[in-house]
Amino acid sequence: MSGVLLGGIAVGTTVTAAASGDRFLVDTAALDQTAVDRPDIEVVHDLPAIDLIVVRGSESDVESLGADYAPDTRYSLDLPLDDRMPVADAEATDEPLYDLQWDKQVQNVPAAHERTRGEGTRVAVIDTGVAADHPDLRHAVDEDLSRNFTDDDYGAGGPYGGYHGTHVAGIVAANDENDRGIVGTAPATEVVDCRVFSPEALAAFADIVAAIVYSAEIGADAANMSLGAYPVSREGYGDFYGRVLNRATTYANSCGTLLVAAAGNDAADLQHDGRVCGDFDDDGSGECIPAVSLPNEAANTMSVGATGPIGFEWGEESLEESFESPAFYTNYGTNAIDVGAPGGDADLGAVGTGVPWHRDLVLSTVAEPSFSDDGTYESAEYGYEWAAGTSMAAPQVAGAVALVASLDDADPNRVRATLEQTADDVEEYDDAYYGAGFLNPLAAVDQ
Repeated sequence: MSGVLLGGIAVGTTVTAAASGDRFLVDTAALDQTAVDRPDIEVVHDLPAIDLIVVRGSESDVESLGADYAPDTRYSLDLPLDDRMPVADAEATDEPLYDLQWDKQVQNVPAAHERTRGEGTRVAVIDTGVAADHPDLRHAVDEDLSRNFTDDDYGAGGPYGGYHGTHVAGIVAANDENDRGIVGTAPATEVVDCRVFSPEALAAFADIVAAIVYSAEIGADAANMSLGAYPVSREGYGDFYGRVLNRATTYANSCGTLLVAAAGNDAADLQHDGRVCGDFDDDGSGECIPAVSLPNEAANTMSVGATGPIGFEWGEESLEESFESPAFYTNYGTNAIDVGAPGGDADLGAVGTGVPWHRDLVLSTVAEPSFSDDGTYESAEYGYEWAAGTSMAAPQVAGAVALVASLDDADPNRVRATLEQTADDVEEYDDAYYGAGFLNPLAAVDQ
């Protein structure tokens, strides 16, 4: 069940990954870049700010450059489970579906909007694509700034890699003034679609790095990464990938962009797992590696764990588990999680019994793309669906970043400190699930 229930990359115990045979990351710190100007090497991404280029060519040609390099790696995205039953309207003082948004209710988001709705801020969504034409996102998505970082030709501003990115964007910025749909945490922020997934394809590590650098260069206040990989080896190429990623995250921080990442959905203790064992290269034999979770454990990145209730509007008398209780799938670990935020939980025993168990997930915007047999994009169907995962928890924080940044033109370290200092202490559960505590946007904007 968990393999289809949770948003994020590599749900389960191993990363689904494939090394590219013709795309490579090249460290240019000690390289004369004019040496790359040759017909047998194509530059895919040129990232001088972090001394990196991404190229396409044969490994022998790349090796002849005489610089450190590593093959690009692609990771799969396990999309979250959604409940496809029609969403019934509910009576509410805000948007028609607000009564179903336990996540915004527990964060007192409407009260925070009395101070700010995120005006004058920008949030990059590094994901499967954001549907700019969704009725609840038309006001927010900047299509001119949006970019496609993949090899396909679909462009940006659409759900070409699936609905995951649109679900994330709705959590951040769904319109609270159009008398339809749901409420986003920062509905006045500007959303930039940074698409790194293609239809039925994998996300390239290099494309994610390029999207981080771009988010910094356009002055995004936050860049949301509801994606990740675990376990990633700290040895061999893993050291190279970690070095490249830390350069990118440090650069983003210096430019004023706070990176927010999903902690992952493996129910893993990131602090104490040490060596992780499994058949990581599919050769039929097991091996053990010193592991790390990326990008949430990279430098200057805010790692978000997920919480959620059991029994919201379907339990007999009261919640079986509170809104702040850790979700059964969330990664955790002292010094590995910075804050906890609503990501949704589920009573797996209730699935299929006829009760509305899905209401413990997070309701947000979706756009279902359709393609012709030859791969031509035709259209998208817009709506609202429930999903769960640390993928849904991270954008709660990215939206809160926009709220705080709209009131205080502060550097990302100060914005992060504000969110962590105002987070609620949850005494009933282990601090390893929360870091500084449970996200409290209202307290953050009131500080």
